[in-house]
Amino acid sequence: MMGLKERAFAPLVAVSLEELVPKDHFYRHLYKVLDLSFVYDLVRERYSVARRPSIDPVVFFKLQLVMFFEDIRVSALAHAPGGRSAQRPLVCGL
Repeated sequence: MMGLKERAFAPLVAVSLEELVPKDHFYRHLYKVLDLSFVYDLVRERYSVARRPSIDPVVFFKLQLVMFFEDIRVSALAHAPGGRSAQRPLVCGL
């Protein structure tokens, strides 16, 4: 006999990531005081204008900073558990 699963959808709860990250979090402070606009000028000649768009160089640089401050190595990212904190990318503006 074939079973039939009845679906019961619960209403979605609105969650603001801004509210989840403490106001005094280190990355919030870093985001306020660190101006990375110079990165565009540093890398402009390295990027092609005729090919597919790349990842934003500032976003890439911010990811590198997070990896540095959190002592995350590239090999560890491949095996990282899904439970990593959502605060890091959010407060870095990613």
